[in-house]
Amino acid sequence: MQNSFLNPSSMASTFLKLLSFLFLHCLTVTSSSSNQTAKPYVVYMGSSSNNENGDVEVAELAHLQLLSSIIPGEESDRISLIHHYKHSFKGFSAMLTEKEASLLSGREEIVSVFPDRVLQLHTTRSWDFLEEASAQPSVSTWANYRYHRHSSDVIIGVIDTGIWPESESFKDQGLGEIPPRWKGVCMESPDFKKSNCNRKLIGARYYKTPSTHKTAGSPRDFLGHGTHTASTAAGARVANASYFGLAQGTARGGSPSSRIASYQACSESGCSGATLLKAIDDAVEDGVDIISISIGMSSLFQSDYLSDPIAIGAFHAEQNGIMVVCSAGNDGPDPSTVVNTAPWVFTVSASSIDRDFESSIGSAISLSNLSHSKTYPLAFGKDIAASFTPESEARDCRPGSLDAKKVEGKIIVCLDNDPTIPRRIKKLVAEDAKAKGLIFVNEDDKAVPFDSGTFPYAQVGNSDGYQIIKYINSTKSGTEKYNFCIVLAVSEIIFGNKPFPTHFGVGNSQIRRCWNDAVAQLMGSRIRRPSPTQVGIQQRRFSQRLMFQGTSQRQLLHISHQEVPGAFTENILKPDVAAPGVAILAAIVPKVGTAPKGKKPANYGLRSGTSMACPHVTGAAAFIKSLRPDWTSSMIKSALMTTARYYDNIGKPLKSSSGYYVNPHEMGVGEISPLKALSPGLVFETTTKDYLRFLCYYGYSNKIIRSMANSNFNCSKNSIDKLISNINYPSISISKLGRNKAIRTVRRTVTNVGLTNATYTASVQAPSGLVVNVYPKKISFGVGVKRASLKVSFNGKEASSGYNFGSITLWDGRRSSVRMVYAVNVGIMKLMNLIGE
Repeated sequence: MQNSFLNPSSMASTFLKLLSFLFLHCLTVTSSSSNQTAKPYVVYMGSSSNNENGDVEVAELAHLQLLSSIIPGEESDRISLIHHYKHSFKGFSAMLTEKEASLLSGREEIVSVFPDRVLQLHTTRSWDFLEEASAQPSVSTWANYRYHRHSSDVIIGVIDTGIWPESESFKDQGLGEIPPRWKGVCMESPDFKKSNCNRKLIGARYYKTPSTHKTAGSPRDFLGHGTHTASTAAGARVANASYFGLAQGTARGGSPSSRIASYQACSESGCSGATLLKAIDDAVEDGVDIISISIGMSSLFQSDYLSDPIAIGAFHAEQNGIMVVCSAGNDGPDPSTVVNTAPWVFTVSASSIDRDFESSIGSAISLSNLSHSKTYPLAFGKDIAASFTPESEARDCRPGSLDAKKVEGKIIVCLDNDPTIPRRIKKLVAEDAKAKGLIFVNEDDKAVPFDSGTFPYAQVGNSDGYQIIKYINSTKSGTEKYNFCIVLAVSEIIFGNKPFPTHFGVGNSQIRRCWNDAVAQLMGSRIRRPSPTQVGIQQRRFSQRLMFQGTSQRQLLHISHQEVPGAFTENILKPDVAAPGVAILAAIVPKVGTAPKGKKPANYGLRSGTSMACPHVTGAAAFIKSLRPDWTSSMIKSALMTTARYYDNIGKPLKSSSGYYVNPHEMGVGEISPLKALSPGLVFETTTKDYLRFLCYYGYSNKIIRSMANSNFNCSKNSIDKLISNINYPSISISKLGRNKAIRTVRRTVTNVGLTNATYTASVQAPSGLVVNVYPKKISFGVGVKRASLKVSFNGKEASSGYNFGSITLWDGRRSSVRMVYAVNVGIMKLMNLIGE
């Protein structure tokens, strides 16, 4: 009999078993080690009571004792608090292992424990554009001082990367004394003195970092993001502001007399969730009226509301009557990429304005000083690949994929097949390889100009990119040289209420001839004619679009998120509204080395993203708050939503940058119209009780909700998800309407803020097949009657499958028109239940 030990098959089996054992053992050890590694966690303990605020030291001691009960004695150095939350809500952040966090989460007094994740920043004419687009000639212009004389009482808290106090946008000329209710501070550091604060910039804070536990740093902004957003919301008027001559005009915020308090919670590596919570807690206690947060989690890692620092902090700010405005994120256009979707958050997507910046090749913001008369060889990435580099990587111009010797002196063409490598990196790759310029082919962002500094750059869509590559391939035979006229100089074009011009040329005749010659070569003598429904970022003033969402020139909507509502709140329509967020001129940090030769660093710059849209809504809300001081945050939110525009600047339905009509999952109810929002007629007041009911319907327990509310609130027995559609929100969303089921009815209550004696009549705009009825058809107000209820029923028996969009308008027959948008998902209920929400 053969010895089994010597059997090759048996030996292989034994070896595989041994490998498997070692692998599993390695995984176990690694997993165990990972579980025991201390990381920053947030421990959330619900709402603070007024009684608890006085005993801060006692509360801190209690939290330290809590930590000492779970952290081993030999690691007692970890028994310390990174942040302590004590004003509007209770809790702390500390270094914990996964096991310790699990032990804490089981404690009676703790609502939730979650890792301190890193959140990301959502990175002049815009206010004029919003004013013109409101089309109210009878109303004094936004720039009229009388509109802003009261806004000096409004305080905006900007949670971001800090602030550059020397900017002209933060001068305090003409402002009176700081409101006496302000309780904030102006923290000092080696590069930031108390004297940097003034009657405009009334507060500045910065925070300890989770890694060092030390308050290291400064309130000063070194990235420029916080300075840009703060000046967009409430910057003072600054004449002749521009980015090296582009977008020249008077820069100003939406509420130029409002005060600013800056909270530096972010750095170049991102924004600690624990620090964001601390900043919100401080802002509430300091006395701000509105909090602006152009920050959010990645849509890939969205958290449950009780693990989302912005959702938690914003809930308690809203409890205290403070509006929180947040960006919707820039992760679109993929489905379910909207972030900051809690109903108590005002969520903002981004649109373009009627201005674009472009070279004669495509979208661009480039300060290149190359001569227009020269020609340079044109090369596609795969043809200049480094040795042993896959063609797929070279086509995308990935770092390390190009041969510098082949690249030098050429204009290179790169594709965008890998969304993980941003255009900023591709530009650096081309610049490092000594390319003369870069043409980047990217369909999604072709209308969003990228600031490439002094490096020649332009961006085109897939169609034009294909023609350019086709041209390159047609001229490579033998030793034939393929030259291309470099026309990457940028022009600013403004068209107001007119569609695109009939050619893409810029003013200079030499450049135009160069472009026409190039186009003739590339496209068989076809001159590129931008569609009147297209929006981009030249500076041209044309029709607008939705750009980021999550998008939008005609005016465009820039889709930064898209097509499916927020992943956690499909019965709440998100985003709420759109606002300008493409190529917005505002204050930045002047950086040495970023200016063209012989020029000083710029004090103002052009930035794009929902980060830029968010402070537009913040500024608009502050503007309304200053003139309607008795309105609650939900009344202001409702006014901005029900008066929003759903058409572009030439009166046609908004389109995305890809040319398709946008829907409410991309743009919310429309683009804000702040002047109209001053007189909305009716508002939908969403109260704290509505938000508590939302938490009930979402599935949280009475215990958790009571901790958050600091009350004896009880959920109804029939607390189910579909009832979320019934909270008194200024829009309607129904995630499941079965074609074979009964009619679905939702309820709303409106409050009259217009004329005392008024009667409103309801009208419905609905897609074919969806039957929508409003009861009653008419609602009347008079002396002593300020509120009225209505019901809206939906019957989807004959409707198209999927989401159906429409609106309900209440009109008083004179000047007040209240528009409520709805989104209803119709389908066969059995199938919808199988798929889930």
